[in-house]
Amino acid sequence: MKPIYLDLPDLANAIALGESTIKRMVREGELPKPRQLSGRRVAWLVREIEEWAEGRPVSNLLPPPNTGSRARAGDT
Repeated sequence: MKPIYLDLPDLANAIALGESTIKRMVREGELPKPRQLSGRRVAWLVREIEEWAEGRPVSNLLPPPNTGSRARAGDT
């Protein structure tokens, strides 16, 4: 069974955006708002994120070579 909800770290990983970018996009109405799961816990409904992702425009540009590359322990 696939997950129904994604918390912020899982959402960031799923859509390849940083947590601060996600928070900004939610504030600006560019990304669906999270759902209240309990008194102190929120998460995003996977179905809404999938719909958002499918509605994103197609790009003719390739990402620059350094996009998404992070230094890993032991890499030189």
